[in-house]
Amino acid sequence: MQEFHDAPIAPLTTFRLGGPATRLVTATTDDEVITAVREADAAGTPLLIIGGGSNLVVSDKGFDGTALRIATTGFTLDGTDLELAAGENWSDAVARTVEAGLAGIECLAGIPGSAGATPIQNVGAYGQEVSATITEVVAYDRRADEVVTLTNEECAFSYRHSRFKQDPTRHVVLRVRFRLEDAAGLSAPVKYAETARALGVEAGERVSAAKARETVLKLRSGKGMVLDPEDHDTWSAGSFFTNPILTEAEHAAFLERVAQRLGAGVLPPSYPAGEGFMKTSAAWLIDKAGYPKGYGEGAARISTKHTLALTNRGDATTEDLLALAREVRDGVHAAFGVTLVNEPVTVGCAL
Repeated sequence: MQEFHDAPIAPLTTFRLGGPATRLVTATTDDEVITAVREADAAGTPLLIIGGGSNLVVSDKGFDGTALRIATTGFTLDGTDLELAAGENWSDAVARTVEAGLAGIECLAGIPGSAGATPIQNVGAYGQEVSATITEVVAYDRRADEVVTLTNEECAFSYRHSRFKQDPTRHVVLRVRFRLEDAAGLSAPVKYAETARALGVEAGERVSAAKARETVLKLRSGKGMVLDPEDHDTWSAGSFFTNPILTEAEHAAFLERVAQRLGAGVLPPSYPAGEGFMKTSAAWLIDKAGYPKGYGEGAARISTKHTLALTNRGDATTEDLLALAREVRDGVHAAFGVTLVNEPVTVGCAL
């Protein structure tokens, strides 16, 4: 294991923000990960797990404890069964499954970060979520001090959520197992309307998995959602807020607020989200509340390509970013009575 003290965290995050860690350890095997976690727990030292750093907002003061960077590798494909080490680059892994002619995660192309983070957030985009293909998650259980294998059901997946996110101090993901589909090189049925339009097909149809991946990458690039060191619109955590899920009563009150503010003929995006619930668009809310693409005058601004991405224009601080996030969150609530929830994990800071 590599070990450094008073080590910068910002370069390990896609926001490129945050102060140093008291101690930074890089683990390249599962055993090293477990050893580092056990040492921190035994000493009572705060522990921060870092994968691809694409979902972290770290305080300007940094992290007073051990930051453990998981850099494990492993891509094993057995028929349609895939196992990924937690440290594997997610976007690269998706590309390799498409090259193998398999379907199920092709629309999750270009999402930055590591494979180990995907079950934590139940990562999803363009009509796919990892929960649809994950069969098992192998993790180190810090309370039981043992390696456990959790089934899909035991992971308690929901929209951008899981048992790992619910109880973030218990499990450290080591490996993720998926079952993909051999559809003779075709994609899974296309579910997302924007993807279907870009592909020129109807929802429910299949295309080549390679074409689906390529199309999603183009869509993401157009929104600044594919990492590019030269493009400050990608110095972000992707979508900063999750799409709100409202009860029927909350949704009815929301529609009244929309009518009052924008006129009776304006209907916001609304999608069924389980019995008694409706989901609406955070991007729509942000834009209609008065925060368009490129909003802001400081070093932290809304992306010029997508209203859901808050970005570091090069010399922002974490507090600059949080101030913008609070302004947007509070402005949306004042306009529509809906409270946006941040998707990235905050470390040593909060909205």
